[in-house]
Amino acid sequence: MGVLDHLIIVPILLPLVSGAVMLLLDERRRGLKGGIGIATTVALLIVSIMLLRMADMAPPGSGVSTYQLGNWPAPFGIVLVLDRLSALMLVLTSVLGIASLQYALARWHRAGPRFHTIFQLQLMGLNGAFLTGDLFNLFVFFEVLLTASYGLVLHGDGTARVRAGLAYIAINLAASLLFLIGASLAYGVTGTLNMADLARRIPALAPGDAALFAAAAAILGTAFLMKAGAWPLNFWLPTTYAAASAPAAAIFAVMSKLGVYVILRLWTLVFGPDAGPLAGFGGDWLLAMGMLTMVFGSVGVLASQSLSRLAGCSVLVSSGTVIAAIGTGGGAVIGAALFYLVSSTLGIAALFLLIELVERLRDPGADVLAVTMEAYGEGDDDPEEEVGVAIPATVALLGGSFIACALLLAGLPPLAGFIGKFGMMAAMLKADGAAVQASTWALIGLLTLSGLATLIAMTRTGISSFWARMDNSVPRVRVIEMAPVLCLLLLCLGLTVGGGPAMRYIEAATQDLRTPQDYVTGVLGAPTAGSADAEARP
Repeated sequence: MGVLDHLIIVPILLPLVSGAVMLLLDERRRGLKGGIGIATTVALLIVSIMLLRMADMAPPGSGVSTYQLGNWPAPFGIVLVLDRLSALMLVLTSVLGIASLQYALARWHRAGPRFHTIFQLQLMGLNGAFLTGDLFNLFVFFEVLLTASYGLVLHGDGTARVRAGLAYIAINLAASLLFLIGASLAYGVTGTLNMADLARRIPALAPGDAALFAAAAAILGTAFLMKAGAWPLNFWLPTTYAAASAPAAAIFAVMSKLGVYVILRLWTLVFGPDAGPLAGFGGDWLLAMGMLTMVFGSVGVLASQSLSRLAGCSVLVSSGTVIAAIGTGGGAVIGAALFYLVSSTLGIAALFLLIELVERLRDPGADVLAVTMEAYGEGDDDPEEEVGVAIPATVALLGGSFIACALLLAGLPPLAGFIGKFGMMAAMLKADGAAVQASTWALIGLLTLSGLATLIAMTRTGISSFWARMDNSVPRVRVIEMAPVLCLLLLCLGLTVGGGPAMRYIEAATQDLRTPQDYVTGVLGAPTAGSADAEARP
């Protein structure tokens, strides 16, 4: 077993060790902790990119790499599984981790104790959940990241943050209970919790056992949909994300996508074409719940009176779009939805980081004063006095970044959000001679209307934040705060310029999902280290 084979476990061990080391350091040594945290997240990004290249270079039919802890073969031991989709999510998590942590170093890491340790445990839980190959360890990593997220939600002060945090904790405890019930029922029916082994055993289930497993899958699906923010289980998400600190909300942008990832993973693996009577189980429900989530999120975006709540509702629109795309069952639709998932997650994270900077532009009483002056005709200045007024560089940079976020979330060209949405629409309309279903037209209409709602809401908020400002003061924005926002937006621009290679990779990942037998063979057929050495000896 070579050194590169051990890379699969590094995204879990590295933040765990880093968090443990920082836990031993005095809380006053925040500079040292910040340096360790940045070094850890940069190392995570490097390792994640190496794993992505390793997954991408795998020959067709063997794109699954496994890591057997304790050298126990699957399904008897703990196994970590790397393929193109999990590698993509690792890179996305690492990118958001660097951006969020760098932003936090400006001031947020001093707002409460043990921030850096909690942040590293959050990354550990996310990476472990993306890599695990069985439901029990998925539950373990879920609890690790949720426990860390409780600390991040409550990091700082304020009554609104505490109130939202307590509701968030209660909701996730209920979801964890459903997770345990569903996993227990699935184990009682099949005798295994290994995902690949589940996929192998499902087609052979007796009709009665198949019905019990369908009930277990429905309970598990409810838990995952709660974590993904699907309607009607998403009432907690906009409030919680709006109340959290900017760096916490930015990393939460990928946490909501973890629920979407698990749904996509299990639905394509366990309920694939070879699942017998259970093939495609729950697909119509996913489509319906995804579309209703898009409606709820779009209405929330239009009704939002604050930027932070608007961003939280944008998370719902993004999650609902991907869930609905999964429910369609089309490979090309899912591939375009994965591209959209990446771009929208980067855009939402950038918006969460940008909100605090934009709000420094606003005078709390400016809106009321503007309405009063307009009513009495005192708001019109001499047009000649406005000619040649220079826009400060800081304001121009914030405004340009805000426009880029609006284009991304609305799905307008030339940024990557347009490519994802256009790809989904094109794939749904390519019916190969068959009539396009009414649900498909409804989803296409929702994709268009959700973008329009986002554009209207962002335009309205942009006017009140940049155009209708009552004072000409320039907010103090540090480079360490603005750099993460610009880097995330530049990555979205890179996805547009390099859309061909990025889409090729995602299409290969989608093809892996559509051939679950390769996953099953790769996991259950992986040799242990001792057996591989024995076969190599003459």
